[in-house]
Amino acid sequence: QVQLAESGGGSVQAGGSLRLSCAVRGYTVSSIYSCMGWFRQAPEKEREGVATIDSGDDSTTYADSVKGRFTISKDNAKNTLYLQMNSLKPEDTAMYYCAARKSLGCPTTGPDNYWGQGTQVTVSS
Repeated sequence: QVQLAESGGGSVQAGGSLRLSCAVRGYTVSSIYSCMGWFRQAPEKEREGVATIDSGDDSTTYADSVKGRFTISKDNAKNTLYLQMNSLKPEDTAMYYCAARKSLGCPTTGPDNYWGQGTQVTVSS
């Protein structure tokens, strides 16, 4: 059974930083078939992708809104996914989720994913 547990959220002022963690069980983040991602959902908005990391070639993708500010990474020994968030803006306020796809490929906003319970990030101006 795959279990994802996010942590590290909190309240910060604009310009601050946070590092989110996602502890993974039942899914090997180092596998060449592994691709995991971070998503977020603000109140009354649809869930959106933030970043993905593909263990097959260690490639990463980022939403345009976070490029240059956020960094996705993983620790294979700890089987943990991270999201380092710098230069935070009020518009980054959202519930952040980590995800892994149930089938091959990288997670999307669709239903074919394992999801964590989320961690809240609030950025004040």
